[in-house]
Amino acid sequence: MKHFSCDIFCRVVDNYGDVGVCWRLARQLANEFDISVRLWVDDLKSLARLCPDVDVALDMQRCRKVEVRLWGVAFLEAVPADLVIETFSCKLPEPYLAMMAASQAWINLEYLSAEDWVEGCHKLPSPRPPLTRYFFFPGFTQKTGGLILERDLLARRDAFLKEGFKAFWQSINMDVPSEDTLKISLFSYENAALEGMLDAWAESDMPVLCLVPQGRILPQVVNYFGEGGGRYALGNLQVVLLPFVEQEKYDELLWACDINFVRGEDSFVRAQWAGKPIVWQIYPQHDEVHWHKLKAFLALYCNELSPLAAQAMQDLCGVWNGNGGAMVYAWREFASVQAELKRRAMAWADELSKNNLALNLLDFFQELGTMRAFKIEGQ
Repeated sequence: MKHFSCDIFCRVVDNYGDVGVCWRLARQLANEFDISVRLWVDDLKSLARLCPDVDVALDMQRCRKVEVRLWGVAFLEAVPADLVIETFSCKLPEPYLAMMAASQAWINLEYLSAEDWVEGCHKLPSPRPPLTRYFFFPGFTQKTGGLILERDLLARRDAFLKEGFKAFWQSINMDVPSEDTLKISLFSYENAALEGMLDAWAESDMPVLCLVPQGRILPQVVNYFGEGGGRYALGNLQVVLLPFVEQEKYDELLWACDINFVRGEDSFVRAQWAGKPIVWQIYPQHDEVHWHKLKAFLALYCNELSPLAAQAMQDLCGVWNGNGGAMVYAWREFASVQAELKRRAMAWADELSKNNLALNLLDFFQELGTMRAFKIEGQ
């Protein structure tokens, strides 16, 4: 009985979001299930930011048990894998597609959404004779594909929360903040609401420490404060700029903070596993369908909150995503219900952990009847 193979195709559209999801999935399949995984990616520089072991000069390399290939190289020589994952409708290369047979499973891993229609479209076929592509939707309910969750992630999180704080703060050359300091991580796209948020934190009744890893919001932060060498202070607010952090270190940043501002998909999912209150900046779309996605998620997440806490979270996420509301008021209401939001965040993470994307993906592969001759570790 042989180990089966998997090809994952990724085009980098949003700097690190798309490749971040693909890299996490590739590593999990290779390391937890001993699957032979090739990751085809068109931007090695973005992948190298997430994993410094990647050499951007190499078209083919092996990194953390995953074979990394530069998109467009050697497609004519590549034998298609048993499981082919086309991520986010990136369109498989025609030379590769021409070599695929009906015996190979072809799955399109879609973007994450909480909208109702996702449950009805999950696992639907899309025939392209002699092949059939299947849509696989990540999601927040048992009728979707779930979220990427490594086998030991929550255990590592819990161990960190018990004893990892000191080492984390040492790693970023800071003393452990006082218990009365509200610690916030800020990872964001460019955002017109940033100035109002920084004003609200500066006027806060409690000390606020904001950690900003390198990203697209950085020029706006620097412009707000002016020169400062990466550390700034205003009123009750202290801001510290951090170098770009690889994926594992980003998890620790989320665990170390009390509130996490996140964007897109990958950081959004990781913040949910952190079990801390979140504020999500959804990827803006020209037709504004992102508002429907934001409201659908908030409806699910806020379902178990009190009316006061639910309104506070909806209001702050709305203002942060640019609906023109009053930022200082929205922040104060959000900050006032932190204890309830923290309890909800932990309960939410526990709920989501029962629906693992990698396990669901492999189960679906088995449903398609293509796994009978293959061996998968960890199942």
